[in-house]
Amino acid sequence: MSNLILGIESSCDETAAAVVESGRREVASVVHSQIDEHAKWGGVVPEIASRSHLEQILPVLDRCLSEAQVELTDLAGIAVTNRPGLIGSLLVGVGAAKGLALATDLPLVGVDHIKAHVYAATMDLAHDPYPAIALVVSGGHTALYLAEGALSMTPLASTLDDAAGEAFDKVAHMLGLSYPGGPSISKLALEGDPKAIAFPRYRPKRGGLGFSFSGLKTAVLYHLRGGDALAPTPAPEDIVERANVAASFQEAVVDALVKMTLKAAKEHNLTQVLVAGGVGCNQRLREVFAQASEPEGIHVHFPPPDRCTDNAVMIAGLGWQLFETGQAGDLNLDASPR
Repeated sequence: MSNLILGIESSCDETAAAVVESGRREVASVVHSQIDEHAKWGGVVPEIASRSHLEQILPVLDRCLSEAQVELTDLAGIAVTNRPGLIGSLLVGVGAAKGLALATDLPLVGVDHIKAHVYAATMDLAHDPYPAIALVVSGGHTALYLAEGALSMTPLASTLDDAAGEAFDKVAHMLGLSYPGGPSISKLALEGDPKAIAFPRYRPKRGGLGFSFSGLKTAVLYHLRGGDALAPTPAPEDIVERANVAASFQEAVVDALVKMTLKAAKEHNLTQVLVAGGVGCNQRLREVFAQASEPEGIHVHFPPPDRCTDNAVMIAGLGWQLFETGQAGDLNLDASPR
């Protein structure tokens, strides 16, 4: 019996398909990125994203199956992201998956995008990391979960406002850097001093867990305006010590993410941490996690960079787990933005 699962991902601004064997081994993976289409707007435009998915979904699927050297009849099932995400984008992937399932009589399963990101951090591990604290950090999500298994995640805390990746994008725009903001700020930060500017860190009331990046974003804006909230924001070429601003902002975000995640791990007496989502590509985040976790005896696991950003490998992988536990869906599967 085949252990090959076709995964389809279209929750935001990447159209992706992958074939994965037994929930672990990547056979083929294709991702069409929409970065160039959204760059001039400084962020994802939902209508543009949906139209791009419509144009790309079939070519991406064809290329993936070709690279995997498999036919649809070689598959055991189809897994598709059906929540959460941009509703128009989700509907394109779900519609394609339902059409394929109807045409081939293959079983279909809907996959939670957030759980799939966390699962991506476990795919290359030789051991079972559960239970663990999971940090999901991207342009749309910043949250902590208690992960008791691949299919069992309990929310612990989330951001009160901006996601970390969204804050990177907005500060990058202030500094005149290219979209997406995470890589742009990280590159410029290498030239700056992360201790040059003491940007604030959010502290939840009564010592709880949580994140907030709106105040940090505002602090960067006020700093650029010389402390005068009503002053105009200077042009990028007029910003003094721009690299120091980038480095200090990045350090504030990283510090908040690492401290809150390790705090959650210690509160739950856990030694395993899974970090997932696009911001997981950030090299400074990886460095600080390694430095801070080792003295605490906590082991932090990141996916490889190509599985931090949106991809279908994680969808097919978690989809296989769902099929194995008898959680296949049917053609009534629907998309949900939440």
